[in-house]
Amino acid sequence: MFRTLALLALFAAPVRADDKPKPNALTAKEIADGWIMLFDGESTFGWKVEGDAKVKDGELYVGGEKPTKLTSTGSLCGVALKLSYRTADGAPAKGGRISQGEVFKEFAKIVQEKNNMPWTSGRQVAAPIVIDVPAGQTIVFDRLPVQPSNGDRGTPPVLTPLFNGKDLTGWKVNAADPKRMASKWSVTKDGELAVKDGPGDLVCEKEFANFVLQFECKTNGKALNSGIFFRCIPGQYQNGYEAQIQNAYKDDDRTKPADFGTGAIYRRIAARRVVSNDNEWFTMTVAANGKHISTWVNGYQTVDWTDDRKENDNPRQGYRAAKGPLSIQGHDPTTDILFRNIRASELPAK
Repeated sequence: MFRTLALLALFAAPVRADDKPKPNALTAKEIADGWIMLFDGESTFGWKVEGDAKVKDGELYVGGEKPTKLTSTGSLCGVALKLSYRTADGAPAKGGRISQGEVFKEFAKIVQEKNNMPWTSGRQVAAPIVIDVPAGQTIVFDRLPVQPSNGDRGTPPVLTPLFNGKDLTGWKVNAADPKRMASKWSVTKDGELAVKDGPGDLVCEKEFANFVLQFECKTNGKALNSGIFFRCIPGQYQNGYEAQIQNAYKDDDRTKPADFGTGAIYRRIAARRVVSNDNEWFTMTVAANGKHISTWVNGYQTVDWTDDRKENDNPRQGYRAAKGPLSIQGHDPTTDILFRNIRASELPAK
């Protein structure tokens, strides 16, 4: 039985002056709460564009002389959407809508507000987000933050916890390779999952094929290496896709990640920017739906990738569609990394 997506929207809670979101950025609280941005303020990365769309002064202009359609390249398991927009000429919107499947809201019927206009719907659908604007109209967005949910009707957007913050219930040490069991796993007094030394691997007992995963991570050292594996072959050692954790970059340029960079799919596609820093907590989101995989770090989309390899049971040799466990990597003897708020939700099969 397929799970579906709930498309919800939240009224924005008042924020203190020092916590107001910067253009195209999230507040610290939004990041901790798992919000991600569908627009980075720089490009149309993460969207398929048909028609007229451009980025100007950190805003996304959709529409113009041609009818325009923007389709998000990935699907989430339900979202709360803070919708903030204006028309390019300042007049009321004459047409266009934002939708997810059969659930939509017409811009022309929304009362204009400055920020975080609510879009509410109780419908549950599985579909990308689509922005449609007719010819002769331009809609301008500054922020497009969404919060993935578990899709349960009538509940706040939230993913299911995989780590209880007390012990390793639901997880087990991978013993497939006795030579790679050097990591030490523990739970701190603050409820964090700590991994030191390596190599090693901690496997989640729950398996996923299509899913949204979010977690917080802190590397206690410079350029430390780790990652979370997914769609692993059960019973094998780290044979799956890897969402990379590695905050180093080259030539003082964050667009040149070292060793693929945090948010990369290791050995498949590099992160387009290293967003996170060592010795600081950051939040990563991984969305895998069929061949399409997206990642966000602190709400900024770092990967938008389609695995076009021929299907294969072994993900090292081709595209793996089958479900498998998640696992956390202890990389080497220098490993000293913390995890918390590990949560996930299954997506319906494509």
